[in-house]
Amino acid sequence: MLLTDKNAVIFGAGGSIGGAVARAFAREGAKVFLAGRTEAKLQAVAGDIAATGERAETSQVDALDEQSVNDCVATIMKEAGRVDVSFNAIGLDEVQGTPLIEMSYDDFARPITIATRTQFLTAKAVAPHMIEAGSGVIMMITASPSRIPFPLVGGFGVTCAALEGLSRTLAAELGPSGVRVICLRSAGSVESIEEVLDKHATGTGMTRDEFIAGLTDMTLLKRLPSLDDVGSVAALMASDLAAAMTGAVPNVTCGQVVD
Repeated sequence: MLLTDKNAVIFGAGGSIGGAVARAFAREGAKVFLAGRTEAKLQAVAGDIAATGERAETSQVDALDEQSVNDCVATIMKEAGRVDVSFNAIGLDEVQGTPLIEMSYDDFARPITIATRTQFLTAKAVAPHMIEAGSGVIMMITASPSRIPFPLVGGFGVTCAALEGLSRTLAAELGPSGVRVICLRSAGSVESIEEVLDKHATGTGMTRDEFIAGLTDMTLLKRLPSLDDVGSVAALMASDLAAAMTGAVPNVTCGQVVD
């Protein structure tokens, strides 16, 4: 298995993406620590993992609160002794489906603020421990609007571009200490963005199926990535098989974006 003997913390583990990554990490042998605000959602993911014979621990954490994040990481360090992988999939509370010029500044800026704050705080919390160990992987996730100028995405495209920039800067600073930074880029998995798809379909005068068909047609593989795809690539990037990769944005868009 790819992540045997690895300790991984997943922030936002109760969400669709975080849960998929947590399940993939556990499947590949990692001991997973599920962090998020809603205990019931975390327990649901932990139950899925337990059903496979693996084990997951949960912790209620507000990733916007520095002390909450630090306390979570300190607890993991006390119990497990190290953090090998940190993946942040915190939800962004973004507004989509509204033209920028009709949007309030607060709605535009909210996902940018949430994403940069949580990614900064979680990276800052785990990095010193990884530096001391001489190894570790910090992971983020963005989406195609970081590179493709989709309309009606509000501040989401700016958010994705900002996180990819942050990942490169972190990689430059942490690389000499053996810590890798990876930022996955997905085209969006249908099962994780149903509400967003409905908003965009309505805004363009299409049905949801028609809108999804248009997104699919933009890809080279003529399909969108599933949550399992995202989890599998995350596990690979977190593993020692990707030891030569840092400052990278692995492309999980099925060819919607071509690097």
